[in-house]
Amino acid sequence: MTTMTETDAHAWFDSARFGLFLHFGIYSVAARHEWVQSYELLTDDEYRVYFEHFDPDRFDAQALARAARQAGMGYIVLTTKHHDGFCLWDSAQTDFTAMKACGRDLVREFVTAARAEGLGVGLYHSLVDWHHPDFTVDAIHPRRADAGARELNGSRDMARYRAYLHAQVEELLTGYGPIDYLFFDYTYPEEKDGWRGKSAADWDADALLSVCRRLQPRMLVNDRLGVAADFVTPEQYQPTQPLYNDGHPQRWEACQTLNGSWGYHRDNLDQKPADLLVRMLIDSVAMDGNMLLNVGPDGRGAIPERDARTLREIGEWMLLHRDAVVGAGHAGLVAPPEGVYTRRGDRLYLHLFRWPLGAVHLPGLAGCVQFTRFLHDGSWLRTSVSDPSQEALVMRPAGQPEGTLTVHLPVQRPDVLVPVIELTLVE
Repeated sequence: MTTMTETDAHAWFDSARFGLFLHFGIYSVAARHEWVQSYELLTDDEYRVYFEHFDPDRFDAQALARAARQAGMGYIVLTTKHHDGFCLWDSAQTDFTAMKACGRDLVREFVTAARAEGLGVGLYHSLVDWHHPDFTVDAIHPRRADAGARELNGSRDMARYRAYLHAQVEELLTGYGPIDYLFFDYTYPEEKDGWRGKSAADWDADALLSVCRRLQPRMLVNDRLGVAADFVTPEQYQPTQPLYNDGHPQRWEACQTLNGSWGYHRDNLDQKPADLLVRMLIDSVAMDGNMLLNVGPDGRGAIPERDARTLREIGEWMLLHRDAVVGAGHAGLVAPPEGVYTRRGDRLYLHLFRWPLGAVHLPGLAGCVQFTRFLHDGSWLRTSVSDPSQEALVMRPAGQPEGTLTVHLPVQRPDVLVPVIELTLVE
């Protein structure tokens, strides 16, 4: 497994810290979750209506890439194919493609736009394919509840599906120039309801990873092939400490949604507020990880206004606080209870999740800081150091151990999603 000390080719990922995930496909027309075919046990004929009415006239790859950059993101990832098997590029392996549905190669448009905005180019590719006639029925397959479902597998051949999978990956990695990042999804070997899942052997994962290394040697590959690769992808939860592999720092990326659904879900209103998402991003960076924030474009390919508004709010915060995120990482210090630290070189950043009254106390930093300011406006903040000889003074910050640096704050909390204090350390 590649670790952060073994290569400089992936330094862009460690620095970027923040990316945009785009889940888009014919399930976006259904508008009720990207797993709708499985959840509702839809046959291919029943699901076909969304293919026939796929008209992404508002899918503007340039606008999508610009929205990512303006939100402070350094890379962007598009679903080339999700579990339903529908392909957003002009694949020679199938007619179940955007080219056949609407006459457009959306992957090509996306890659061109991402490069033009200076973003890292990422592709998502599902290992699962419910549309392919040789992909065997299992506990998540839409045909699992059919009468005679188990007999269906007698005529299905995963070897033929593997050849199809590998051929499509080769198309993606040879037809669009340099690709920075590939997110495979996913391996599930556990047995469920009497059905065997899919293991690394079902994909011939080692060979597939070798294809990736041969065709795109500088490309990052995630961990969901079922074999070790370059980074791990916790989904819908936040690690609470840096991750390690055999004692070496491990790249990781928290994959998060705005409302619990990856694809467009019109009636799901469980929207995370922008301040919560910023705190999640900060938590990721503080633990030496990245955050990949998902948006599901609607059935016409546009970012829903509720999501666009959230991205704009995050972008306003990132415009002022970028230095505390991009290129920053774990500080190696215990933060005060009011927030968390990130660090970039000689700059220590205290992100205040809770606003204290009058002051915040930083144990162990006395004599270590040469200048202190708010990051959003660059304004200086007064500091003081605990003095045991002055314990009788009423105004002394009581109860703080020797060596504590106290940063004095205004009563009014700054009007930003998360206030950040920048401390320039003594070299």
